[in-house]
Amino acid sequence: MTSPVTPNPWQEWRARTPARLALGRAGSGMPTDETLRFGWAHAMARDAIHAALDLDKLDAELQADGWIVERVRSRATDRTEYLRRPDLGRQLDAEDAARLRADAAQVNDANRPEVCIVIGDGLSSLAIERHAVPLLAALRKHLPPDTRFAPVVIASQARVALADEAGEVFGAALSVMLIGERPGLSSPDSLGIYLTHSPKRGRHDAERNCISNVRPEGLAYDVAAFKLAWLMRESLRRGLTGVALKDESDLAVLESAPQEPRVISPHPQSRS
Repeated sequence: MTSPVTPNPWQEWRARTPARLALGRAGSGMPTDETLRFGWAHAMARDAIHAALDLDKLDAELQADGWIVERVRSRATDRTEYLRRPDLGRQLDAEDAARLRADAAQVNDANRPEVCIVIGDGLSSLAIERHAVPLLAALRKHLPPDTRFAPVVIASQARVALADEAGEVFGAALSVMLIGERPGLSSPDSLGIYLTHSPKRGRHDAERNCISNVRPEGLAYDVAAFKLAWLMRESLRRGLTGVALKDESDLAVLESAPQEPRVISPHPQSRS
């Protein structure tokens, strides 16, 4: 019996990417199995957006790795308000902001942190649960051991710009926001990283550097950590981030790669 599905000639590419391509067709529509896969992927994306971040588990994992942790909320009181009012997700809850200021006031100027790391649930708590802890473990290997960190801030109902206010409170030179990215149909758990020099309220997106799609199927932890450490080092040296700071970490890899010994023949080939 002839198959009711007309295969797509690009079928062999499906083994090389999770992207939805070469789906084939049945008549003028999609095959039934692809329709079901689309529904499953869409459900995964919706779950990633609405699932609550397990704060206790993340807190315990970070402390087990030696991080000092603070928990805060944004001014969005629940998920519905978070989705409808992005502006509230960019601001610290008033009580939590006051508590962070009190903690920061106990630190003298000589010990001001260089880096304030904020972990925000964003639009995919799944991304944070899977990737935040291993990424920070990888980052430590690429930074000097005497790097001064503020407590790692876990923020719920958070947008990217919330890290500006947290970094400003601690007087940090850099803020690093790890946040769940908007889920796609083949990537419900992508982690994004945003780096801002001299963080303070009112910074705009052109003043940040972004590293996107951090996950085993995308940008591996160690590669992402290397890029972030390179950007952090260059940001501190040049005093800027954003469009003025281009990611040239690939050049650093090439320069550090061992060079093949150059062999010079004593009998150069004659030219024809």
